[in-house]
Amino acid sequence: MLKRSAKRFLMAAALLAAGMDSPVWAQSDQPAPADPCGLKIQAPWVRATVPGQRGTGAFMRLTASQSCRLMAVQTPIAGVAQVHRMTMKDGVMHMRALESALPLPAGQTVTLAPGGLHLMLMDLKQPVAAGAPVPITLTVQNQQTGARGQITLDAPVRALDADSAGAAPGGKMTRGMMS
Repeated sequence: MLKRSAKRFLMAAALLAAGMDSPVWAQSDQPAPADPCGLKIQAPWVRATVPGQRGTGAFMRLTASQSCRLMAVQTPIAGVAQVHRMTMKDGVMHMRALESALPLPAGQTVTLAPGGLHLMLMDLKQPVAAGAPVPITLTVQNQQTGARGQITLDAPVRALDADSAGAAPGGKMTRGMMS
């Protein structure tokens, strides 16, 4: 237990030093109740990697029936999972973790896609091969009730050259809702 706590402390200290003190990267050992947001997850997928690659992206469309926030992301394939935003400024790409939870307004679709908001999976534990499913757990919080919940889904892995236009329509939900 002490070893795990020490690793988490060191990771948190490194991320804080880098200015990434967001609750979105936090990972919890506490189980959460069922989905309190009525979250609909569409077309989830993860980009494949090459050997030695340390990070990749996960993409999907999220629609909550109630106002919620995406608080945290977890996956067993990566040491760190965060919500990132990619922007271009003066011809230079900038990618940063969000400084706070991602709002999921009621009835509005939030798109996580290449070139914009996306899930960044870092410190990969192994290469991610096309065709394999990747389990991803989203921790959400209902903004009105404060209730938190976790939704776990299996996102298919797509080839390195995949973009959101060809996103797979499926993905298997293991808890929560998916269309």
